[in-house]
Amino acid sequence: MTDDDNLETRLAEQDVFEPPESFVSQANVTDAGIYEEFEENWPECWEAAADLLDWYEGYDEVLDDSNPPFYEWFTGGSLNASHECVDRHLPERADEVAIEWVGEPEDEADRSITYGELHREVNEFAAALRELGVGEDDVVTMHMPMVPAHPIALLACARIGAPHSVVFAGFSASALAERMNAADSEYLITADGYYRRGDALDHLSKSREGVADVEHDVETVVVDRLGPNGDDHGHELRENEHDYDDLLAANEGTTVEPVERDAEDMLFLMYTSGTTGKPKGVKHTTGGYLAWTAWTSQAVLDVKPEDTYFCSADIGWITGHSYIVYGPLALGTTTTMYEGAPDYPEEDRFWEIIDDLDVTQFYTAPTAIRSFMKWGAEYPARHDLSSLRLLGTVGEPINPKPWKWYYKHIGGEECPIVDTWWQTETGGHMITTLPGVKDMKPGSAGPALPGVDAQIVDGDGEEVPAGGAGYLTVQKPWPGMLRTLYKNDERFIEEYWAEYSDTDSDDPADWVYFPEDGAKIDDEGYITVVGRVDDVVNVSGHRLGTMEIESAVVSAEGVAEAAVVGADDDLKGEVVHAYVILEGDAADEDTMRERIEAAVEEQIGPIARPAKVVFTPELPKTRSGKIMRRLLEEISDGEELGNTSTLRNPEVVRDIEAEVRGE
Repeated sequence: MTDDDNLETRLAEQDVFEPPESFVSQANVTDAGIYEEFEENWPECWEAAADLLDWYEGYDEVLDDSNPPFYEWFTGGSLNASHECVDRHLPERADEVAIEWVGEPEDEADRSITYGELHREVNEFAAALRELGVGEDDVVTMHMPMVPAHPIALLACARIGAPHSVVFAGFSASALAERMNAADSEYLITADGYYRRGDALDHLSKSREGVADVEHDVETVVVDRLGPNGDDHGHELRENEHDYDDLLAANEGTTVEPVERDAEDMLFLMYTSGTTGKPKGVKHTTGGYLAWTAWTSQAVLDVKPEDTYFCSADIGWITGHSYIVYGPLALGTTTTMYEGAPDYPEEDRFWEIIDDLDVTQFYTAPTAIRSFMKWGAEYPARHDLSSLRLLGTVGEPINPKPWKWYYKHIGGEECPIVDTWWQTETGGHMITTLPGVKDMKPGSAGPALPGVDAQIVDGDGEEVPAGGAGYLTVQKPWPGMLRTLYKNDERFIEEYWAEYSDTDSDDPADWVYFPEDGAKIDDEGYITVVGRVDDVVNVSGHRLGTMEIESAVVSAEGVAEAAVVGADDDLKGEVVHAYVILEGDAADEDTMRERIEAAVEEQIGPIARPAKVVFTPELPKTRSGKIMRRLLEEISDGEELGNTSTLRNPEVVRDIEAEVRGE
């Protein structure tokens, strides 16, 4: 057996990993007493988060809980998010890089934007927005790819007190129109296009199509990303459309005093799709959200001003808001944003970026990590990744197998991994290990953060004992929480608080936040999130978490990725169907089917054994990388397929359907 084989065997058998001493010795948070301290001193403990910011006016009290669940944080205080992320860093970091923007490899437009340059462009664009008529509290919508103007636009809006509402660039024209109508937004910032896998892609046409369905007049700002390549798409500006660069030139050298905003003034809206109903406009406010993202960036991601930090998310999602823009820039660090695909021109693109920029923290999604595994360890092996100090995962639970691959091949067993559970609604991290304090358990996010009261409860709202499973709840408010759903307080209560709260009570202790996730807890308080409560298969009355079954499936040697759904069954109610992507050197399908069934039986039990295993080269995924399990359920149940327009690979659905139905 080779040394590498020995290492793989050891990692496979290891369930707990200590943070490396080299990391702990320099970590921002190292005192294990922080958990007890925050519990004893709650809610005043969150002064530690507020102290990371530079307030114009000090707050009167940390938490006003007089009207639950409409909690207010740092009441009486005032600040401006643009000032926090830019201006206050100028005395020491004007010439230091704020944003490293990386375009696709053959493009020569990569930019290193210093804090001084960021200050200048944010001011110029803020002045331009005012000239277009944007005033304090006007909602400005953004439908933009990953270009430098995107974070600049966010900060320019924040500077003049105009909340922004970002719509992911991959969303359709109708989704854009629906969100602009819901927000009564009269302003749009977009781009002519972007590059993906070497191609110049049209984006403006989609934005224009969306604007055509908005119920009021819209002023649009267009960023020229494509240059001469955009000429092929007919991007001559129309009435009520304005060129971004022309606006900057017209306001060259102009400065705009940051508008003083109350801590509870809205910073942004973010619409989440949900599983039913119209998109929900999640409202985040200035003081609590910014304090939360700054504190979690420092405590969880260990961000320091001298770092070069890389989050591979898109600013169109909450992860990009919190951990590309607001959290890192509030701390004065260098944040990295990337335009292209992780496998173009080759599958080592991320590792090339980390090598070239000496990235210190890398934060990505388990979906991406599974792709890295599938492509092979030879790609990160091409590059020097020794600058990395910490790794993170976000967006969904990560199974032990990809966790350990990430730990070994990307972190070289020298980087702690923070597996972070949180939501658009929470604003930032809620459950994860503090990397300088807690051991890591692959597959488990970790304990709740200090000051966060997360409990696993049963259907009656009673806390389950260690080793039990149930529903994840948050029993106390936290600074980064959403304040309400835009113009819909009733839905806010119904969606998040009604399940386990006494909604007639004025006592904050009677109000419990329910994120609609199922979870397990062990005897050390480590929480394993097993998926949405509707992501369960009810086999003969036994509720089985699809994430737990998927974890067992991918643990089988030769499996790269899997999605599990419940299929209707006359006898058992539902049975398990597994859709599986195999690694390139996997055994034959009969052997792999046996391995998968054995792994599921061993880790969960015979009741979870898949009734059907379908091998496929791809799974249906949205443009953000989420597996569209709803479509797989429809295939399993023989139903008519729903909308596939949001998929990045809609053609794969028909191929899977044909395979299942023997066509």
